[in-house]
Amino acid sequence: MTYSVKELFYTLQGEGVNAGRAAIFCRFSGCNLWSGREEDRTEAVCSFCDTDFVGVDGDGGGKFATVTELVEAAKAQLPAGVKPSLLVMTGGEPLLQVDHPLIDGFHAAGFEVAVETNGTIAAIEGLDWICVSPKAHAPLKQISGHELKLVYPQVEPEAQPERFEHLAFTHFMLQPMDGPDIEANTKKVIQYCQDHPQWRMSLQTHKFLGIR
Repeated sequence: MTYSVKELFYTLQGEGVNAGRAAIFCRFSGCNLWSGREEDRTEAVCSFCDTDFVGVDGDGGGKFATVTELVEAAKAQLPAGVKPSLLVMTGGEPLLQVDHPLIDGFHAAGFEVAVETNGTIAAIEGLDWICVSPKAHAPLKQISGHELKLVYPQVEPEAQPERFEHLAFTHFMLQPMDGPDIEANTKKVIQYCQDHPQWRMSLQTHKFLGIR
């Protein structure tokens, strides 16, 4: 299998439970909820995505013909003397491409392997951390994991926090929707988390810090 990767880089995890952890991000190309083209945004199942996942032209990106090629490219992102730690597979939708050999390859290299997914595809076994970010109008097939991270507010009834709070996740995170209403959305998240302590606030700290 050839893996199509938009970008591959070393940074700090910016959001969710693992915020602040050093991590390599492997951003796979493609998504099943939006083409990534602006002209298609208004008709997309997920219309508020803030990520460029089209093509393989980002830093460290490319087409990798084998597991070994991609694993070695990931290891090459580490500074000299730094051992592999967290590797976050994201997108787009990474589970369109991620398979057992790739997970095994990252594990063999010493990485803790995490995935950030929209939950429309069931996660395969072997992942160390599963973060699901549900979207309105999209079927939710991955209903358990370590972290459920909901962008808020989504106006659709099927994307309200109450729909997900009974699912088998360890952590429930609420993240303000970015965009022109970010200030108002942040206040709404603060209020919701205060009223519903099961939920914790997730901020996109990488945007505040000016890192990727």
